[in-house]
Amino acid sequence: MSASPLTPLDYIAEGYWQDFLVGRPIAGGIAYETELRAYTLDESLESLQRIDTLLSQVRRDMIKSGIWDETTLLVDERYRNFMVFLAFYAGRVLAQQWQSKPHWYGQFELRKRYPKLTLITDDFYQHMAVGYDNDSVVKEHLFFALEPIGLRLFGHIDRQFNAVQGGQVESGLYQAVSLRLPTILSKDVHLVSELTADKVATNKATTHKATTHQVTDSGNPSADSNMYVSTSQSSELLEKLEEVSIGAEHNQANAVVTDSESRAIQSAMPDTVTELQASIVSVESENPVRPELTKVTNPTAKPTSSVKNTSTPEMFTQLLVELDEIAVPQPTGDVQYHQARKVLDQFEQHIAKQNKPRRQVIFSNDHNTAKNKALLTLQAAAEDGNTTAMLRLAMYELLGEGLTADSDNQKKSGVEWVNQAASKNDSRAQRILSKMYYQGVGVSQDIDSGKYWLEQAADNGHTEAANLVQQWQQAEMLLTTQKQEQHSTKRYQLLIGAIIAVALLIILII
Repeated sequence: MSASPLTPLDYIAEGYWQDFLVGRPIAGGIAYETELRAYTLDESLESLQRIDTLLSQVRRDMIKSGIWDETTLLVDERYRNFMVFLAFYAGRVLAQQWQSKPHWYGQFELRKRYPKLTLITDDFYQHMAVGYDNDSVVKEHLFFALEPIGLRLFGHIDRQFNAVQGGQVESGLYQAVSLRLPTILSKDVHLVSELTADKVATNKATTHKATTHQVTDSGNPSADSNMYVSTSQSSELLEKLEEVSIGAEHNQANAVVTDSESRAIQSAMPDTVTELQASIVSVESENPVRPELTKVTNPTAKPTSSVKNTSTPEMFTQLLVELDEIAVPQPTGDVQYHQARKVLDQFEQHIAKQNKPRRQVIFSNDHNTAKNKALLTLQAAAEDGNTTAMLRLAMYELLGEGLTADSDNQKKSGVEWVNQAASKNDSRAQRILSKMYYQGVGVSQDIDSGKYWLEQAADNGHTEAANLVQQWQQAEMLLTTQKQEQHSTKRYQLLIGAIIAVALLIILII
C-alpha cells in the first residue's frame, strides 16, 4: 500500500463495505440493495459482469417508469449511495487484482497530488478516484470508477461522458476494470470481456470439421452448459426447433419429428426450447434464403443472409442484408451479437413465411420470453459499443417490438441507437438514418438531414449511398447548367431587344 495517509474516502469506502457485509443499513440508504445482495459480490472480476447486468436492468426500469432523469436521480441520496457503493466495490476488485489495497482520493486530494488533472468541481463523476497499485503516484494508475457507471446508466448520443484522463469512458465496470488489469491478467480475461454475467460462457473451441457434439456435466445439459454441435446436426436441430418452438410449417416431406429423433434432440439440448436457442453457437440454418439485392453490391464473396424479404418495411429488410454483407469491425460484443442473432433469425424466418403483416403474427408467451432474452443479449452488446447490435436492436425498437415499454419510447430508443451507431462512423447506420429522415420514420421529415447522413455514409464507403450521391451531384450539375443556359438565353434576348429598340429609334429620328 502507498505510504500516503488514509483519506476520509478510504474510511468511508471501508465503512460501506463492512456495513454491506454484515447487513447493516448504509447511512442515507442505498437503492437496489436487495438486488445487489442477490448478485453475489464476491470481489471477483465475474461479479462486475453481474453488476453491469444489474445496471442495465436499472436503466430499463427507470425508462419504463418514466424517471430516467440523471439530474433528478443524482439529487436522490439513495441513488447516489448506490453509485458510490459500486464505485468503491469496483476499486476494491481492481486493487485486489494488483495485489494492493485501494486508496481513495476526493477532489481536494486529487488536485493536490495530481495538479495536471483537469477536474470539474460540480461533476459528480469526477468527485473521487482510486489508486489501485502500490505506486499510486503514477497518474495512469488512477481509476475514476463513477464514470463507467454513469455511462452505463445515462449515456446516449446526446449525453456524452468525457473521461478525466482522456479517451472514451468504458460502458460498464467489467470492461473498465479489465482494461486496467496488470498485463498478464488482462490477456487472460480478454477472451471473455464481451460476455455479461447472465449469459452462457462460450469457449473458443477449435473449428475442425468434426461430426460429433459434446455436452458438459456428464450429459446433463443446462442453461450454463457449453454446447458444440456439428454443422449437419445443428441444421437438423434448427429445423426441428423451428417446427416445435415457433410453429413454422415445413414444406419438406420428412418434417415430422419421430420418437427416435425426439430422443436424440433432447439428449443434445437443454430442457426448454428457449435455452436451446441461446445455447447453439456459430450455426447457420439449412438452406437459408437471402433477400434479393437491388442496390448494394460488393465484389468480394458475401455470406448468405438467413432472412428473406417479408412484409417488414423495405428499409429494415435492406438493413438486415447490410448487417451481413457490409463488414464493420467491432471492438466488442461480437459473441453476444451472434448469440442473439441465432435466436432472432428463427423468428424472422417464421415471420417471412407468413402471408400477413408482422403485427398479425402471434407467438406464445414462451416464444416471446425467448425473444426478449435474445434482445437483452443484443442490448448488452450494443451497450458495450457494438454498432451491429445497436442497429439490429434499433430495428426492433422502431418496429414497436423492442424492450421499451410504450411505442413512443420505443421509437425514441430506436432513433438513439441508430444515432449512436452513426456517430461511430458505421456507414450502415448513416445510410438508414438518411432514409429515416427522408421518409420521416421515427423522426420528423428533414430533407437536409437526410442529405447530410447520405453524404456521410458515402464518405465512409457505403456503395449504394456513394452511387446515390454521385447521381444527385450529376443531377445538380445538369440543373445548374440548364439554369446558366436559360440565364444566357434571357440575356441574349434582352440584348437583341435592346438593339431592335435602338434601331427603331434611329429610324424614327431619321
